[in-house]
Amino acid sequence: QVQLVESGGGLVQAGGSLRLSCAASGLTFSRYCMAWFRQAPGKEREFVAARANNGISTIYADSVKGRFTISRDNAKSTVYLQMNSLQPEDTAVYYCAADWGPNLSREPRTYEYWGQGTQVTVSS
Repeated sequence: QVQLVESGGGLVQAGGSLRLSCAASGLTFSRYCMAWFRQAPGKEREFVAARANNGISTIYADSVKGRFTISRDNAKSTVYLQMNSLQPEDTAVYYCAADWGPNLSREPRTYEYWGQGTQVTVSS
């Protein structure tokens, strides 16, 4: 049974930082591209960042480029999202997702497995 469990969300002031973690189990982590998505109230789920299974290639949404960094530790089957310079518009539930294979994707429908999400709230 595949499980993705996010942690690290919380309340932070604008300009602050948070680090999200997503621990995976039940899958061969090194064979999956891992991504972060987010969903704000009343909005569609949107892509944030993804890192390839080789641990090298990455893609980011324009809205977070230069502020967020996705990383992964294949030995720990964990993907991280370091979020700096947070702004109120970053407030959302953040989800990690897994997609088998080498190809990075920004499309939610590509991803087979999803976590339950962790809330990030940025106050102004």
